[in-house]
Amino acid sequence: TISAFQEAIRLGAHMIELDVALTQDQHVILMHDSTIDRTTNGTGKVSDFSLTEIKQLDAGIHKGSKFAGTKVPTLEETLAIMPVNIWINVHLKGNANLAKATARIIHAEGRIHQCFLACGSNEIEAARSLYPEIKHCNMERQANSLQYVQETINMRAEFIQLLGGNHADPAHIETAKQQNIQINYCCTNSAEVIRRLFDAGVQFPLVDDVEGMLLEAEACGIPRLKPIHR
Repeated sequence: TISAFQEAIRLGAHMIELDVALTQDQHVILMHDSTIDRTTNGTGKVSDFSLTEIKQLDAGIHKGSKFAGTKVPTLEETLAIMPVNIWINVHLKGNANLAKATARIIHAEGRIHQCFLACGSNEIEAARSLYPEIKHCNMERQANSLQYVQETINMRAEFIQLLGGNHADPAHIETAKQQNIQINYCCTNSAEVIRRLFDAGVQFPLVDDVEGMLLEAEACGIPRLKPIHR
């Protein structure tokens, strides 16, 4: 939600990860699941609802009464509040049609320099048929292995998102970095694990405990991001 993103920005997060999906009338909205059941007061598949219907949902009440009335944001609304110097990890929850629709919005909003699509090969090919310069995180077969690193290099992706285990191999990370690939890791809220990840060369661990993990980052000599807005 917008309020969650604003808090992450205020705290000094370096990257924000979000999930996008298409409504029935082909608008790009933020939604993690294929249904609206878990994160709103509605039920059903995202693809069965129009944007107008999605906007009638409450996406905050499940977090407490003070968040009641929070709306599901569109991608355009989300990009409008983002600093220009924060990485935006756009995880596609859909096919090539979603990839193209998302790429068009990122381009139109002038965010090509900081957004990247987290998706498989078919989706990035669709997006790059419109905008060859759009950035990519390889999500074809997420892993924490040299094979995954090599596949990411072969795909000409700008990001990799390691998944699995409680550490990362520094040699694998160095191989990726030699090809100018930046390193995400999913996911942790452990101080011990995040310190190991930073020591191994991971740049962007994905976390839920933003404040706690930023304190650990600072202890490792990584300053909080000072957001720059348009």
